[in-house]
Amino acid sequence: MTDAIPTGADEATFIAAARSGDTARFALLTERHRRELHVHCYRMLANYEDAQDMTQETFLRAWHKRESFQGHAALRTWLYRIATNACLDFLDRRNSRAPVPSTVADAGSEVLYLQPYPDRMLPEDPQESVLARETIELAFIVAVQHLPPRQRAVFILRDVLGWPAAMVADSLGLTVASVTSALQRARTTMREQLPDRRLDWRSPATHELSNDERGVVRAYIDAHERNDLAGLTSLLRADLHFVMLPERGTSVATAKDAVDGWVTGGLFQRGHDDWRGVPTTVNRMPAAALYLRAPDDPEHRLFAVSVLRIVDGAIAEITGFDASDMPWLGLPATL
Repeated sequence: MTDAIPTGADEATFIAAARSGDTARFALLTERHRRELHVHCYRMLANYEDAQDMTQETFLRAWHKRESFQGHAALRTWLYRIATNACLDFLDRRNSRAPVPSTVADAGSEVLYLQPYPDRMLPEDPQESVLARETIELAFIVAVQHLPPRQRAVFILRDVLGWPAAMVADSLGLTVASVTSALQRARTTMREQLPDRRLDWRSPATHELSNDERGVVRAYIDAHERNDLAGLTSLLRADLHFVMLPERGTSVATAKDAVDGWVTGGLFQRGHDDWRGVPTTVNRMPAAALYLRAPDDPEHRLFAVSVLRIVDGAIAEITGFDASDMPWLGLPATL
């Protein structure tokens, strides 16, 4: 899954472009890696916009460091190394301002920077995507945020990208022994945070939604459009985990608490009773884009995106995002 040995042509062309200052050729060679680097930064940071900034920072650093590239590693590997360290520098700044959550249950109130990732922006080439569905789902992204930054980098490089320990150590300025130790600790934390999930991240995994998932999304939208609280409730597991981001204090751990909160908040009452929905996917998960029409407004306006984790035909988790300022999702603003 990683390019431990240079392929030759790209590296030689890059070295020539670097020596001649050929910005157009440099951009052509590096741009082809943008999507996979963006996903890598997103896994590190859990925020689409921050990942976008760090991907751009990666290209800037690559340009400034271009003369240091000697072709001893593949260009792709070199760019991943730069991206990882750019993210670590960013995390050092961000974590000095915000606490890291201690449990997944706390994530709704503390990982306020979590943003959804649009499937349309994922790498198209399965050879380069390094993207089992499980490693882009929100639960995985949130769980990774519980790892200290360098431990996080080690885990992603080793268990997601499949890099050898020596390559990770060289990239992060660590010893092989410290990489091995960090990986063991990271795996323990990931097992604690994702106790019911498969943890062999490098095994093949389906990218397609199941018929059950598609059916539940349609039923979820239908319940909103018909103002059917009972129908909506029937789709939920009793141990539902619901969170609405980026608001604080909206994380609940039972279906009853979620429904009570929706009723208190006025769901299906005047002003919140004229819904339309569009099925979609984000983070390779089933999702519903919900549009609300306010009284006297001629149009339904994008209100939220509900990302659903569906288990045995029932909704186990709902992560809701205020989607009014997320143009990268590619959703129409109005219906």
